Amino acid sequence: MANIEDTSKAKRKAGIGRWIVQHSPLSRLDRYIIGKFLGTYFFSIILIISIAVVFDFNENIDKFMRFDAPMEEIFFDYYLNFVPYYSNLFSQLFVFIAVIFFTTKLADNSEIIAMLSTGTSFARLVRPYMIAAAIIASINYTLGAYVIPVGNIKRVRFENRYKNRGRQDYSANVQLEVDTGVIAYFGRYEERLKMAYDFTLDSFEDKKLVKHLQAVTIQYDTLSYEPYHWIITGYQTRDLQGRREIIRSGSKLDTVIKVMPQDLMASRDMEMTLTMPQLEEHIKRQKARGFANIQKFEVEYWKRGASSFATFILTIIGVSISARKRKNGMGIALGIGLALILTYIMFQTVVSSMAVNANFPAAIAVWIPNFIFAFIAYYYYKKAPR
Repeated sequence: MANIEDTSKAKRKAGIGRWIVQHSPLSRLDRYIIGKFLGTYFFSIILIISIAVVFDFNENIDKFMRFDAPMEEIFFDYYLNFVPYYSNLFSQLFVFIAVIFFTTKLADNSEIIAMLSTGTSFARLVRPYMIAAAIIASINYTLGAYVIPVGNIKRVRFENRYKNRGRQDYSANVQLEVDTGVIAYFGRYEERLKMAYDFTLDSFEDKKLVKHLQAVTIQYDTLSYEPYHWIITGYQTRDLQGRREIIRSGSKLDTVIKVMPQDLMASRDMEMTLTMPQLEEHIKRQKARGFANIQKFEVEYWKRGASSFATFILTIIGVSISARKRKNGMGIALGIGLALILTYIMFQTVVSSMAVNANFPAAIAVWIPNFIFAFIAYYYYKKAPR
């Protein structure tokens, strides 16, 4: 009797298992392709980034020794953050290589032909590729928007200290709106001293100048517990009241001006050290103050989303050009794929430079490569084997 009950339980469990498999959103084929895709992707990252670390260390070891870089900072501040940053930066290249490599292997082994011969459409075959691409894109965006910028603070600080010793520690001719109708001008700002020279502060009402302050120097009070506290020396003020003009002068003046030292210094690669909320807030604040040098921050903001979305486009191109079985095997597909991905990277670099140097709208510039390559993806997808 017990044996009969055990047998019936086993059958029920087997039936439940078959029902789960049959009604699972992912078939065995889907899991197979997703596993191959992700496995090849992460393997290519490990292989190529490992080689990049070795070359980078050999190239910069002289600088590390010349500037007495501590070994602990080299490995934990620099290379520990070097690996995720460049892995994420060139993720599209790794995606392309992974798709072409394992899809060509499937085609050479006639596995693609076997899949299509069972009645599976090419669109159905692409579905697990897009699922894997969605996983990679989600990881890349999360890391690039919230995690990697935190690590970039240490990496950029290390590079500025031990690799790029000649970094700029001053700014010149900075003009920004510090309050409604109040424009500040800093002739030259020294980051080390937190001091600016040739300072002016103009107040406007109804687009008319009502007060003008001019000073020899202005220095941020680092000892004050209150923010925005500045000390002005050698100043003169002019109050314009209709046709009357009241002039005052003095040697020292403590005042509150709504600007911080970091607002005057856009340090090298600063945009890489800001998370998405910080980047958005920085852009809004600098725009409100009339600060003009924000193009590279806007490019970085839009690039993070565009780069993640490019994963889907490049995945479609990769599977479309490598799913056909060829006599020359991987060579032709890999050659076409590398030419396309290098063109994409070059095109992305050119339009980003246009946005920074030619005041081209950053959002449009960053997304142009995706729009163009979306049409290329559609072309190869229509030509793919049926």
